Amino acid sequence: MDAIGWLGDQWGAPNQLGVPLDDRGLNLADGVFETVLVRQGQPQLLAEHLGRWQRGAALLGLPPPPALAAVQSLAASAVERSGIQAGALRLNWSRGSGGRGLSSPEPPGPGRCWGSLYPHQPSFQALRVQVSPLLSRSATSPLSQCKSFAYTELVLARRQAQQAGFDDALLLSSAGGLCCGTAANLLVLRGARWLTPAQASGCLAGVMRGRALGLGLAAEAPLGNELAPGEAAVLLNSLDCRPLNSAAEPLAQQLFEQLLTS
Repeated sequence: MDAIGWLGDQWGAPNQLGVPLDDRGLNLADGVFETVLVRQGQPQLLAEHLGRWQRGAALLGLPPPPALAAVQSLAASAVERSGIQAGALRLNWSRGSGGRGLSSPEPPGPGRCWGSLYPHQPSFQALRVQVSPLLSRSATSPLSQCKSFAYTELVLARRQAQQAGFDDALLLSSAGGLCCGTAANLLVLRGARWLTPAQASGCLAGVMRGRALGLGLAAEAPLGNELAPGEAAVLLNSLDCRPLNSAAEPLAQQLFEQLLTS
């Protein structure tokens, strides 16, 4: 099977399952998600991902999402049913059904969980990036603090970059300075340490970024408005570590493996 998905107790190909048309995640992007690397059939750093999932749900006033034991069971079922040992596990949690309009349903519903597992091998291939000329990352929006469904601006920034002949875009913070990529944290090697913008810039608190900070491999620091020629830089998330220049190519996979295994 190329991929597998679930919605409640239903299992099947992701394009054969349907979220109810009154789901607020579908209609209003009223939900949060996580994307987890699966290696040798095991979700990596799952507790860290679920901690962020739960914090994001609380920030948006959603019901609490499924806890660790329930997600472990879903992940194990997805691996067993699909045979996928190396993949990307997507966990979705919405406010659930709510009719029409912006106001949250009263009384609150139970929320809705669905997800998918696709084959995926981490990539360490170089990316060509541009600083987005039109879109930036908000330093003040609560949505910058969680992995919400609202990704339209990031989709647009990447699309514009690709139309201009690049692979991806870097986003500036609304407070000034480089912030992140469209779907990954930005790390730049200056001296002997990787530097990454502070969360106050509006960058997402990435799980792998958190590992790098916690292990002392990276520190928060402003990066300026552009990368200096020749300095090693990567875009890092839970699935990949993509170098942005030749100086970073020999370092990307080493950094990724160190963060997963330390």
